[in-house]
Amino acid sequence: MPSVTKLSYFQRIKDSLSIYCHKRVLSLLLLGFSAGLPLMLVFSTLSFWLREAGVDRTAIGYFSWIALVYGFKWAWSPLVDRMSLPLFTRFLGRRRGWMIFAQLTLVLAIIGMSQSDPLVDIDKLALFALMVAFASATQDIVIDAFRIESASEKMQAALAAAYQVGYRSAMIIATAGALTIAAWVEPSSEAYSLESWQTAYLAMAGLMSIGIITTLFSAEPQVEAKEADAKEAELKQKFSQRYPRVLAGALSWLYTASVLPFLDFFKRYGKSALLILLLISTYRISDIVMGVMANVFYVDMGFSKAEIATLSKVYGLIMTLVGAGAGGLLVAKYGTMKTLFLGAFLVATTNLLFAYQAVLGYNVPFLTLAISVDNFSGGVATAAFIAYLSSLTSTGYSATQYALLSSIMLLFPKFVAGFSGAYIDAYDYVSFFIGASLIGFPVLGLIILVQKYVPHTNTVSTEDLAQQKELSS
Repeated sequence: MPSVTKLSYFQRIKDSLSIYCHKRVLSLLLLGFSAGLPLMLVFSTLSFWLREAGVDRTAIGYFSWIALVYGFKWAWSPLVDRMSLPLFTRFLGRRRGWMIFAQLTLVLAIIGMSQSDPLVDIDKLALFALMVAFASATQDIVIDAFRIESASEKMQAALAAAYQVGYRSAMIIATAGALTIAAWVEPSSEAYSLESWQTAYLAMAGLMSIGIITTLFSAEPQVEAKEADAKEAELKQKFSQRYPRVLAGALSWLYTASVLPFLDFFKRYGKSALLILLLISTYRISDIVMGVMANVFYVDMGFSKAEIATLSKVYGLIMTLVGAGAGGLLVAKYGTMKTLFLGAFLVATTNLLFAYQAVLGYNVPFLTLAISVDNFSGGVATAAFIAYLSSLTSTGYSATQYALLSSIMLLFPKFVAGFSGAYIDAYDYVSFFIGASLIGFPVLGLIILVQKYVPHTNTVSTEDLAQQKELSS
């Protein structure tokens, strides 16, 4: 009897883990890589490049405002959700057509960045970086819609987990990988080399082919749009009584695509929606504000590109994946809100390690510890946050609503982070990292308020993942 029980136990584990071999899950792993790669190229890696080129910290801080584009992606998400692209949609479908369009734009824009010189034509570099941010944000909108529409609710946890692993891995490649390539190419570690950074960015453009190939070999999801189409037809008929037919059609489409998703969200949550939005807009403020100046800090402390690349690539990636896995287990066992609280606390606290690093100066063992703990904390927090954002969307308007929520997540923190360089120039790194830690603690109070006053939202449980036969059908 014990042997039968033991066999049944291992069979349940096998059934639970086999979901991660599903072709949709593997597709989201690679699409997550395609989504995570461009972000760092206009964020911390670009900051490293600019600082090594001799650009002042205040200008680098303002340069980070390019990433604010991610905070406004909700503005054009209705277009991505409801508008067809000529040729792309015809041959690939609406979701895959938009994905290929965004990915090809990213390749061209990253190549444009690689052919720019921040000391000669920084305006050109800024323009291509802005183009990268816009195309990357568009790709995020489409992939989120693709993820939500590709499988049943019971499969969403596995899709989100795979997406996060791919996304975080790409972020490491775009930082540690880019730094490693630049270090290999540069003729001397003591002098700035434009060619080394151009080569690194060209290599990153080449890696975008992973997303393009995955999109081409993925199946177009079946989008359930009957309710939205019916509402659009009803509005068109109503508007036709007052306006010309063409204008009536445009107004009904605009209302269906842009207004209804937001009305649905506020209708479901009422006044609590404002509290939810406040939590979302501040949850990642601590690590985003700190992240803008992280690589600049490493340069100023005397660490080489090779050292930072090794630490990020080995310890950073491993601890990120461990943290993401731990976050998924914690969400399943203790619920989303408790894990959200733990993640926010860990992220805010780990910034104090970098404050101590600023006191120590050049110290590789302690930086290894700081980066490891920081990446683990970020993995836990991100796993919980993705689960929370996904639970807030409704089936009919998931793409636009998710774009709105994920945009709000970045808008305020990115704005505040733009002043980080000026703050360090006025004070010092120690007070900056302590401040970056302190601004994360009020988020803990918001989580408690949301848990108390906001209606309960459902998340995907681990029991759902065990139903392999249903998921594979």
